[in-house]
This record gives sequence, C-alpha cells and structure tokens, in this order.
Amino acid sequence: QVQLVESGGGLVQAGGSLRLSCAASGRTFENYHTGWFRQAPGNERGFVAGMSWTTGNTYYADSVKGRFTISRDNAKNTVYLQMNSLKPEDTAVYYCAAASRRDWSKATTAYDYWGQGTQVTVSS
Repeated sequence: QVQLVESGGGLVQAGGSLRLSCAASGRTFENYHTGWFRQAPGNERGFVAGMSWTTGNTYYADSVKGRFTISRDNAKNTVYLQMNSLKPEDTAVYYCAAASRRDWSKATTAYDYWGQGTQVTVSS
C-alpha cells in the first residue's frame, strides 16, 4: 500500500507560479510510475504530467507543456509539480497518483493509488 498526500495548492494570480508536492508513505516511491492529474468542476479527471520509474522519461499534456515540470526526490519519497505561467484555465483540484504496472500510462485507470487532491485557483 502507498499513501499519497498532496500539498502546495492555493490561490494565485494569472502568470504566477505554484509548486505542488506529493509525499508518499507506506512503500518507497521509487518503483512506481507517478502522475499528476486535475479535475475542474463539471469535467472529468485528466492527465497533466507524469514520470516513468523505469526510464525516467517525463510526459506532459499539451496544455501545460513548457509551463509545468514534474520531478521526483527519491530520498524524500516526494514528487513535485512546478507550475509556472499559470492561467485561469489551470484552475482545478490537482491529484497525484502512483502506478505499479510495468509500462507507463496516462490513463487514470492505470493508477493504483491516489492522493486526496489539492485545490489550485488561478485568478485573472
């Protein structure tokens, strides 16, 4: 079992930055694919960014490419999402997730463990 706790959300003006953290406990994060997803009211939960534990490759949704960066500190068992140049359309609840499967995937159904979410609100 892996327990995930997100933090770092908040209210920020458009153009600003936030860094989300996702701390894992229970088992080491090192052997899990990790992903960040978001869900705005009335929308389905969608992929934002991810990292493969097998290759170290990172993946981004087109809407955040060049603005968001996913990283991981295995010593702290924590995954981060650095969000720059934030836009009002980035407003959502952000979730981190971990997957134990062999191949990385951006599908929500591929992830075994989820955090409780952290609210990010970007004002115009």
